[in-house]
Amino acid sequence: MQAVVLAGGYATRLWPVTRNRPKMLLPIGERTVIDRILGELEADDRIEDVYVSTNERFADDFLDHIAETDFEKPTLSVEETVEEDEKFGVVGALAQLVDREGLEEEDLLVVAGDNLISFDLSDFLDTFQQCREPTLAAYDVGSRERAKSYGLITVEGDRVVDFQEKPDDPDSTLVSIACYAFPAEEARFEEYLDGGNNPDEPGWFIQWLVERGSVDAYTFDGAWFDIGTPESYLDSVRWALDGDSVVADSATVENSEIGENVHVLPDATVVDSTVEGSIIFSDATVRDCEIHDTIIDRDTHVENLDLASALIGAHTQITNGS
Repeated sequence: MQAVVLAGGYATRLWPVTRNRPKMLLPIGERTVIDRILGELEADDRIEDVYVSTNERFADDFLDHIAETDFEKPTLSVEETVEEDEKFGVVGALAQLVDREGLEEEDLLVVAGDNLISFDLSDFLDTFQQCREPTLAAYDVGSRERAKSYGLITVEGDRVVDFQEKPDDPDSTLVSIACYAFPAEEARFEEYLDGGNNPDEPGWFIQWLVERGSVDAYTFDGAWFDIGTPESYLDSVRWALDGDSVVADSATVENSEIGENVHVLPDATVVDSTVEGSIIFSDATVRDCEIHDTIIDRDTHVENLDLASALIGAHTQITNGS
């Protein structure tokens, strides 16, 4: 079985933090978002190879990152796009990848590289291998307003009997997350696209499959974070740290209070400040500040400020009164 990790997005809702870095390489505690997924795929003997599907703009970032890890399975598969408006859509990119890498006869696991999930991918694969039908992971988001942003599913037992991509008026809160397994014969991306169907969201492809055959659901409890906004990113960090904080050995912290769920990355400096529920990236300086629920990007200097729920881009200097 082959695995595809989707990592081709430009994460515009997280700009400026992701303007020049892929969000899959953002830290979540001691690891990056994508490393949590790659680690599970590396450990599962059923997965032969892992294709990290990304764009030309971020290809070097992923190549450098993978080279620094001990993972042996990942290889990069690059779309020929460098801007958001050039993207083929997720289904279009999958169809190209299958053709480019010669995976037409392979079972596929497809998972979004920005998914932070509490279940083990090995358990999901167990379910897929038992049913041998297209299988999706399903999660109750607990809010009909949130459900509007995802693919809404209706199940009878484990079988998906209805799928609606981003409904205006959802009648439940059980949604599909971006984690799918397909038998080789059901990875019908080209057939779907040849019919003039929507290439953008994988949910439209799943809806098309539900209308034509059996699709099973792996429903899980626990936690799931779709890391697409500053708020969801900070929520995922809170979940991962669970009240603890991480301060890199090479960071400098002087006369400061580091509260819960704080990550101070290497070579950052925090002096005479209070920090709570925030991320301070490498080479940033925080001096005489109150920082809460804030992301401060690299090479940034903030001084004599009270920041809450802020997003400060890289190479920025802000002091009180400026």
